Amino acid sequence: MKKKNEMIVNNENDIIDVENIYQDIRSKIISAREKMIKHIDTTMTEVYWYVGKITYELSNNSTKASYGKRIIDALSIKLSKEFGSGFSPVSIRRMRKFYELYPIWSAVPTELSWSHFQQLIRIDRKEEREFYEQEAIKSNWGYRELNRQINTKLYDRYLISPDKKLIIEDSKKGLIAKQPEELLKTPYIFEFVGVKENKNYLETDLESALLSHLTEFLLELGRGFSFVASQQRIKVGAEYYYPDLIFYNRLAKCFVIIDLKIGKLTHQDIGQMQMYVNYYKKTQMIDGENEPIGILLCADKDDAVVELTLGDDVKNVYASKYLTYLPTKEELIKIIRDEKELYELSKEEGDKNE
Repeated sequence: MKKKNEMIVNNENDIIDVENIYQDIRSKIISAREKMIKHIDTTMTEVYWYVGKITYELSNNSTKASYGKRIIDALSIKLSKEFGSGFSPVSIRRMRKFYELYPIWSAVPTELSWSHFQQLIRIDRKEEREFYEQEAIKSNWGYRELNRQINTKLYDRYLISPDKKLIIEDSKKGLIAKQPEELLKTPYIFEFVGVKENKNYLETDLESALLSHLTEFLLELGRGFSFVASQQRIKVGAEYYYPDLIFYNRLAKCFVIIDLKIGKLTHQDIGQMQMYVNYYKKTQMIDGENEPIGILLCADKDDAVVELTLGDDVKNVYASKYLTYLPTKEELIKIIRDEKELYELSKEEGDKNE
């Protein structure tokens, strides 16, 4: 039930809305608290950077590795005794690593917290670290979401998607993906739905699970996605059809139609998706938008069937695998490597035919 605003009448018979005044002051207090917390976090990050700087320089000035260890252990005892937890030897080594990777404080992105940086310093490849850094800022990821994206190797999955040659340069420049096909990932990781590997489940079960975890689902899809509908009824001729999931991506300016397939993808699935894409192109697309794209998310696919069914002219229907569990690093690397080799091979064939 909506709360009734409290009204006060003063001597001049002016009516004062106390609830609106309260809400205005409340928003100011909350905003001020958030700024204070952010300022404190940035200040502490700078302190950790400075600790890293001191320990890094002292360690580098010594020819013995044991010297640096003794310094860190001694500092840890003294700092922990006076300032409490947060200065264990392991934590101080993280601070040293932080300084090593970010040696210029003025270049450290203060939009990110110390918790973010503890995730970022795990990454050895500079271009990969910069990618996650930019994505965390642009997508406003918390450190838990950043950790998940790193563990599911978002960087590598993006790299093998169509037309991703310039993704690192674009990331450095803060640019966004503008081509609809750049939205695709391989594979998609849906470990958050709680469906165990090899467990029998229906497509409707997977769809319900994804919708029950819509926030996580949208984050896995990527930036700019908004949910539109599920099982939206469309009429083609005398028949009704029900695409599983409809999204709109404001960055690519297009509808994205997703169908879920728990088994191996068939040519009938591909043909049906092409029909959905054509329908949305003719009935929903407006001036200034890009053509809709369709993504078939399947547990397995025969790439030869996909290629022959789509042919050379269809550019807006894609097939990608999904996993309902978080694979091991080795499994994920193998999937990514296989998909990358296949994509490069198909591209070479396409170049020969031009």
